[in-house]
Amino acid sequence: MKKIVIFINSMEGGGAERVVSTILNNFSNDYKCYLILIENNMDYILNNNIEVISLNVNSNSSGIKKLIMLPILAYKLSKIIKKYKFNKVVSFLYRANYINILSKFFSKHKVIISERIAASSMYYDKSLTSQVNKFLIKNLYNKSDLIISVSKAIKADLKYNFYIKTKQIVVYNPYDINQINKLAQEDIDIEIDEEKSIITVGSLGVRKNHKMLIRAFSLIENKNIILYILGKGEEEDILKQLTKELNLENRVLFLGFDNNPYKYLSKCDIFILSSNSEGFPNVLAEAMVCGCSVISTDCLSGPREILAPKSSIDFQLRNNIELAEYGILSPIKEVEKLKEAMNIMISNKIQRNLYKEKAILRVDDFKIDKIIKQYEDVICAE
Repeated sequence: MKKIVIFINSMEGGGAERVVSTILNNFSNDYKCYLILIENNMDYILNNNIEVISLNVNSNSSGIKKLIMLPILAYKLSKIIKKYKFNKVVSFLYRANYINILSKFFSKHKVIISERIAASSMYYDKSLTSQVNKFLIKNLYNKSDLIISVSKAIKADLKYNFYIKTKQIVVYNPYDINQINKLAQEDIDIEIDEEKSIITVGSLGVRKNHKMLIRAFSLIENKNIILYILGKGEEEDILKQLTKELNLENRVLFLGFDNNPYKYLSKCDIFILSSNSEGFPNVLAEAMVCGCSVISTDCLSGPREILAPKSSIDFQLRNNIELAEYGILSPIKEVEKLKEAMNIMISNKIQRNLYKEKAILRVDDFKIDKIIKQYEDVICAE
């Protein structure tokens, strides 16, 4: 039986991790599937016939230690590759990608890396972290055999900003629409008035810019709306403090992490993605499956390809919002414009319902059977 091997940092929360679980669970009946983890954390349910191997690295390691450990972990990975006689390893996320490529120096295997976010938007400043990662991308990625980019904008970013010449294939994220709809029917332990609800789902980190969302929410005209924040992360205490300072404690509710966000999304009216950068935001498409009308920042990358697929990936909003074909786009880091987008979506029920109807049509393009077939064609190719 042919082997499918996926290597990732961990399976703790996150969109990339959800995609990995979806791919492996769908492949596990036809292929012998292996999941290799750097850190042994698991938030997703995997089929029992998927073999999980962990490098057992401490998840609290500092950035410097993680950098120093790259060649050591590459050697450890190469020993696993040799032991199990893997001839191809597909990695997800930067750290795993670096290790996968470096392990090629110790073992002979084909390296496929999955690029989940535009590096230019992730490593844009002059910090040591940004400089190191830009150096690694420029000097390692061309040593991979194939890059699966999750959006057209990411493919262009690697090619033109990082001079990557390795062959790239764009494969969007897969969504099990039937399973999402099934999970969406589950009950929740809070009462939500759909007509008065906005929800956001995602890790509570700086890149997701929940601060901007909360500030914009504090300025909207309709003060009867409740904002639900589903997720966990390092900024949680900061965001709760901001909510307190803005006297929004009764209107902004933190729900924590839930492995089934769909049961909340399906009971809310409007979904908002406020990120400064993304790859191909799973939760945006999932919210559309769940019947939400959606607002998103026009960040690099993903939202424009989802909500305005006929527009150019080179275009990015600066000073105005855009009533796109499948939702509203707003400039990144612009509190006033996000407030404007929310006011329009809240006040215009006809527009809101039209977006909900069109969303169902759009997400059909990302149905699991279509996307999994694309992954199969790429991963299983000789």
